[in-house]
Amino acid sequence: MNELLLTIEDFKRNLFEYKEKYILLDLRDGEQYMYGHIPNAINCRADILNMALDNIQSGDIDKVLSNVKLEKNKKIIIYSDSNKDSLILGKKLYELGYDVKVIKDGYVSWILYKMEQEVKDDESDKNAEVELSIRKKFHKKIFSKFAKAIKTYELLKPNDKVMVCISGGKDSMLMAKLFQELKRHDRFPFELEFVVMDPGYNNANRNVIEKNAKLLDIPIKIFETPIFDTVVDIEKSPCYLCARMRRGYLYSYAQKLGCNKIALGHHYDDVIETILMGMLYGAQIQTMMPKLHSTNFEGLELIRPLYLVREEDIIKWREYNELYFLQCACKFTDETSSLMGNSLKESSSKRKEVKNLIKELKKVNPYVEGNIFKSVENVNLSTIIAYKTNGHKYSFLDSYDEK
Repeated sequence: MNELLLTIEDFKRNLFEYKEKYILLDLRDGEQYMYGHIPNAINCRADILNMALDNIQSGDIDKVLSNVKLEKNKKIIIYSDSNKDSLILGKKLYELGYDVKVIKDGYVSWILYKMEQEVKDDESDKNAEVELSIRKKFHKKIFSKFAKAIKTYELLKPNDKVMVCISGGKDSMLMAKLFQELKRHDRFPFELEFVVMDPGYNNANRNVIEKNAKLLDIPIKIFETPIFDTVVDIEKSPCYLCARMRRGYLYSYAQKLGCNKIALGHHYDDVIETILMGMLYGAQIQTMMPKLHSTNFEGLELIRPLYLVREEDIIKWREYNELYFLQCACKFTDETSSLMGNSLKESSSKRKEVKNLIKELKKVNPYVEGNIFKSVENVNLSTIIAYKTNGHKYSFLDSYDEK
């Protein structure tokens, strides 16, 4: 099936400008498509296209594919996160008589292509422009809220040494730039280490992270771990195990560097989604805390400096600066077929459900996001049936007759 593969360079050179001659299909889910896609691409999820092709003989294909019409007089070009789904569907299309090509290495190849063109074509200092945008255009919406979270929740103290954890996505990359900006203000002494933990990224994804770090002048240290290989055969809750292992490796590396704090890039929207997910799926009221003492690594503390920064403002910052980041570099979502349901996507689908629920609630109540956030600040224990603290559960009945 390799004859179906088309490099991004060949696509850009020979086909891109002639959009009337081809139909470009992005096989990823809607959220990934909205995060970033190749220009002129139509979003058509892999499982939906697969269903349509299975129904093509019955004449129901147009009913299944509501937003795209496949034409045999045009070249069909498809891409996804990996070659796997694309090649399976590419072969089906080829066998049905379509002139089809699969973009080799999917969307990440487009990211790398654009980044290389940026270096070649843009003579200005990209990093200087990005830093200026933080000081000017996005000062109020992003930097001020970053600084407010640090002050409000006492996330930084003099002489702290912070390990800034970079995953390669928009949130952690922005966090790194904000820390650099804060360091320039020189209000009090603190040290920074910018760290990328490689749990087993494929070469393309790691390349994107390294190129972005270089472009943005972030002096990263990369250390490798066998996490993906360790959890590869875990069928139940691999994401949970992966997250726990990541945290352990990060804490261990922070100790090695002599850091006393670890900074993660969770933002305001992550917080309110976590609150609702806990209630709706976990039957508990809890939140993502702005800082936490480690229970297993003495002297280490986890902090979340983007705690008050809205995701929509991070997206606007990324788009304004025309930056290209990874949304998810997970090896398993790359290698696992989207043509059928799988447990790897359950937790992310729950978060998407909650994100969509909040979006719908906001149409009725524009203050709903702020209300969710503040709800865990305004807990009245006298109106709670039971609560837990320090591993012990208390009931309202424990002191009911004392009143």
